[in-house]
Amino acid sequence: MRLFDRIMPAIATALTLWAGGVSAQVTLFPAPDDQTQELSIYSSLDNDLAAPLIAAFQARHPDVTVRYENLLTTELHDRIVAETRSGTGTADFAFSSAMDLQVKLANDGYARAVETPDTPDWPDWANWRDTAYALTFEPAVFAYHKPSFAGREPPATRADLMRWMAEHPAGARGRIGTYDVARSGVGYLFLARDQELYPNIWSVVRAMGRAEVQQFPTSADLLERIADGRLAVGYNLLGSYAADWARRHPDVGVILPRDFTVVVSRVALVPAAARQPGLGADFLAFLMSPEGQGLLSRTLRLSAVSLEVSGQPGPAGGMQDLAGLRLKPVPVSPGLLAYLDQATRASLLGRWNSALAGQ
Repeated sequence: MRLFDRIMPAIATALTLWAGGVSAQVTLFPAPDDQTQELSIYSSLDNDLAAPLIAAFQARHPDVTVRYENLLTTELHDRIVAETRSGTGTADFAFSSAMDLQVKLANDGYARAVETPDTPDWPDWANWRDTAYALTFEPAVFAYHKPSFAGREPPATRADLMRWMAEHPAGARGRIGTYDVARSGVGYLFLARDQELYPNIWSVVRAMGRAEVQQFPTSADLLERIADGRLAVGYNLLGSYAADWARRHPDVGVILPRDFTVVVSRVALVPAAARQPGLGADFLAFLMSPEGQGLLSRTLRLSAVSLEVSGQPGPAGGMQDLAGLRLKPVPVSPGLLAYLDQATRASLLGRWNSALAGQ
């Protein structure tokens, strides 16, 4: 292994392990120099997006091997809770798109307070008691199939979307997609925020139901179908993934809604039971630094929270200028725990299903 590390330090070794009944993709990023420490990360960020961040961190810490486990957001939460309770220790750093579950970990005592050099200047909405930090700024967007809108403007507001569905029923039928909100945590969060911010949202949902909206659990499922034209419009897609697909697939367009734009974040924390909490804090500090935020914003196009990233017009990252938009970021706060209440969830999902059925 040491010979492998020295000859090909940039190559990661991937394997699948079973831990507590959960299948986890584990990737090892060997230390560029002789290893003296190992940083363990649990994350919902895809490996190809995480790899540049890890490489940049290892350039600063060449003696650190990174053990990276790509987990679903619920699995990530449950692993940290179970491993903390068992007393075996858990990951040193956790990074997830499930804002509510990350805040629940912090609120329930599973995260430790960490101050980084950038903590004093971090936005108040993006930091809860120095235990849970929002690191990205990701709008919910409309994605669309460009050839399907040749010669006319695609919908830019929810009212536009309703008008297009009414005026082009044949073109809309079966060709609108969104998240399956019962299976997608971010899709459910977007719906909950829509309900809070837009009283007419249920008219939009009923119109999508009449147009036989298609529901999918992941961004990739939706964007693949938009790219090949099976779907004409995707509603409330996570902007980071949509922007990445738009760069690689010329037929995919992205619009940040002009009536209001919900913004969610990937939330990071250092678990209270981390085996190497100092390394976890170092990785957090790196991601909050101008270099780390620059990578998130420019290289990964995940959009940075920090407004100090050199060369950026604001938190838009690579998608487009957010000037003039009604941005509605979801604060990192215990208010997110309301979305986990089972009665609240059942009520919202019931209303969603009823509206899709035209009730």
